[in-house]
Amino acid sequence: MRCFTVLGPSQTGKSTVVEKLGSLEGAPRKSSSTYGLNLTEFTFGNEAWCALDAPGPNEALAHAQHALLASDACILCVSPAPAEAVLAAPYLRIVEASGTPCILFVNRMDEPRGQLRDVIAALQDYTNHTLLLRQIPIREGDRVIGSCDLISERAWRYREGQTSALIAIPESTAEREHEARTELLEHLSEFDDWLLEELIEDREPSSDALYAISSRVLRENKIIPVLIGAAIHGNGMTRLMKALRHEAPPVGVLRQRLAHTGSVDEGKLVAVSFHAYHRQNVGKTVLVRALGEGLRQGASLGGSSLGAVQNLANGRSNLAVLPAPGDVFATVKSDHLPVPSLLTPGAVIAPPEWTEPPTPMLERILVPGSERDENKLSETLAKLSETDRGLKVLQEEGTGAQLVRAQGPVHLRDLCRTLSDVFHISVTDRTPSPIYRETITKPLEVHYRHRKQTGGAGQFADVKLSIHPNERGQGFTFGETIKGGAVPRNYIPAVEAGAREAMEKGPLGFEVIDVGVTLLDGQHHTVDSSEHAFRTASKMGVRQALSEGSTVLMQPVFRSEFHIPSVYSGSLVQIVAALNGQVLGFDRDETTKGWDIFRALVPGGALNDLARALRSATQGIGYFSKSFDHFEELYGKEADAIVRANEKPGTAH
Repeated sequence: MRCFTVLGPSQTGKSTVVEKLGSLEGAPRKSSSTYGLNLTEFTFGNEAWCALDAPGPNEALAHAQHALLASDACILCVSPAPAEAVLAAPYLRIVEASGTPCILFVNRMDEPRGQLRDVIAALQDYTNHTLLLRQIPIREGDRVIGSCDLISERAWRYREGQTSALIAIPESTAEREHEARTELLEHLSEFDDWLLEELIEDREPSSDALYAISSRVLRENKIIPVLIGAAIHGNGMTRLMKALRHEAPPVGVLRQRLAHTGSVDEGKLVAVSFHAYHRQNVGKTVLVRALGEGLRQGASLGGSSLGAVQNLANGRSNLAVLPAPGDVFATVKSDHLPVPSLLTPGAVIAPPEWTEPPTPMLERILVPGSERDENKLSETLAKLSETDRGLKVLQEEGTGAQLVRAQGPVHLRDLCRTLSDVFHISVTDRTPSPIYRETITKPLEVHYRHRKQTGGAGQFADVKLSIHPNERGQGFTFGETIKGGAVPRNYIPAVEAGAREAMEKGPLGFEVIDVGVTLLDGQHHTVDSSEHAFRTASKMGVRQALSEGSTVLMQPVFRSEFHIPSVYSGSLVQIVAALNGQVLGFDRDETTKGWDIFRALVPGGALNDLARALRSATQGIGYFSKSFDHFEELYGKEADAIVRANEKPGTAH
């Protein structure tokens, strides 16, 4: 079986392309996962094929990346509108990083939305591979009525619901065809000395030789050929499928590539797991592509026994038919197989770095609908994070509530639906509160005496303390200047413990940070003093001092790193400024053509608005990662509102 992924932005007709390709020579067999990855098995040219239709939203980019891990080649569907070329940037990025041979298919060419050369020029800004036209459109006015193949120099007129009709190259297209063919040959000659010599000697190379060269450079991932069509009308589908059949590499090339990137012995690499999902009453289903011989139920794979091997289309096990190299199959009761991973009989090998999904930006607290749901939620989220690497599961600081980081609102909605439909867990979500702190702005001294008489032994402790602000980031410090045994040495640790306890909640209701406490003097009683008494005295004294110490609210500030196409860099300056952030600068992303890395400091309370604004400004393409940088003072109405909100249970911390 040969396998390819069809990927691209939403609304580019990917699913229609797969449907038409699968129906060229018979009825396809379809299956799908809860994450929106659709698999279509079909026959073409007496060969078995499997098309992986990756979900279109940018929030599902991780599933497209993992599908590439199991693919011999891929088809990248793009819009015929030059202005929409940037939407393909994330897909060109992962295709290039993966090293997967790619055919770029400009779909919906029946829509007059721009010139093809402008589309290619716009897309070229986002890939280091040369985008090489293999066809040009034949137009009548604004309508595309056919295409001309630049290698065979044959022209075809589209016919609705039928195979295209062979026609002579129209005079109106001849000049453009000659120009485009010359450009094609010049680019191909960069990878073939024989062709270069033919062109220098002004000899016309044969079509068969050119097809052979094209096939080789695609298999070697030297260029990205560009084909055109309109899948909804069936236009260009046969040509696209023939290009895959004759030019896409066999499964052995994929095995070599994965063995090289995973630093594993090619002879031991027998499979790759690339997708998993949970089914009601079935459990975890793992999708695997065989790369070698010997896979069967009970065989050793990844260090343990392989579970039941199932047919993709009907979910049935067939022990009589063993997966051959290249076959894609499903397996259950194979929970030991992580996804994605490279698999030998005895080991699981981590996937290449390029399979790591974008950093999730949307943070939400999941609130279970009942006590029963609460008991199941944590374990279930752990299971889902194993099958969805775009999802991160944590606990909210302070409350311990289930916090998830999702790729965006669509991803979050799909997560909640899976929890409900598959695991019968009902949840609602809320925005987590930023983690605020408080500190003091001036030094002061306090004298506190703790005295209590309760019939038996009493309690007595007297402390004189100095409380002062520390430098930002220094945290809590404690010291003492006791002389003459005014406070016995064995009670001093209790004084420190009491001071630390007082820092747990200050006058504004938040943890106190960056404060130093010094024990200056004190008194003790030989009978009534104790560690408990001095701890209590210290705690109450520090609390008194904090209430008099001009406390100020401290907000968290995060260092944020944005990954965005360069065309959007300018808009980020206004976004960060509007959220009271500080722009640190940006650089070209040295690893990805056409992308920038933009850096800024952003208040924690603005991160949710930042994620929303970034999605809007970059059409859902840009993403950012964050790391805590420091706390800074916050004054005025905003600070007052946060303090008031914190007085209401469960609203802030």
